[in-house]
Amino acid sequence: MPGAIKKIAAVFFLCWSFFVFITAMILVLPFILILSVLLKGKKAQDSIFFFLKVWARIFSILCFYPVRTVSRNKTDKAYIYVCNHNSYLDAIAVVIAIAGSFKPLGKIEMVKTPIFGLIYKRVVVLIDRKSKESRARCVEELKTDLAEGQSILIFPEGTMNRTNEVLTDFYDGAFRMAIETQTDIVPMVILNARKLFPRSNPLAIKPGLITCVFSEPVQVQGLQADDLEALKIRVRTKMEEMINKG
Repeated sequence: MPGAIKKIAAVFFLCWSFFVFITAMILVLPFILILSVLLKGKKAQDSIFFFLKVWARIFSILCFYPVRTVSRNKTDKAYIYVCNHNSYLDAIAVVIAIAGSFKPLGKIEMVKTPIFGLIYKRVVVLIDRKSKESRARCVEELKTDLAEGQSILIFPEGTMNRTNEVLTDFYDGAFRMAIETQTDIVPMVILNARKLFPRSNPLAIKPGLITCVFSEPVQVQGLQADDLEALKIRVRTKMEEMINKG
């Protein structure tokens, strides 16, 4: 009987979380649509992120997912944030944890998601990893954002980690862009989100604290293309240490 009650409670909480997620999104959607038409560039992203943070805070409070940040950096300039990715809760965590606005790189398939897709395509740089042209376009768009002082966010694993490993292999993109644009990288990790809402078992969902830990920026000034692999290893090692320490 206790197992059955636990399962019923998990189903109820999952439905409640989905309801809050969508309802809060519907509340901010009109403002985001209007701002995306009236404003452009970083000014638009800054304004839109005000409402995205409202959405994330509503979800965080009503679904009992407080987000704690450790060593959050200042928004004194544009950075390339790289972060681990292993739960649907990561979207909430990064919006709350990262100070100011950022432009994430996201899969084009998510545009098809009802309601969420309307906001998603106005906030992220869409990429179709199967298309060489799409990948090239994304690189140029992200470089333009960085040049305009807009921070960006890339999940270097490329997709949600479904393995038992702390981190899966990293793609080169974030590190190549950092070197080519001479933009410092800020490694960050999200702790506990996978335990609270594992993608492999949604009925294992439960409320709890999500912690986002930031590293000091990894400086890339003077690095060249030949330094890419060493930079990637350095950042990955730092992120592994942060996860294991947490």
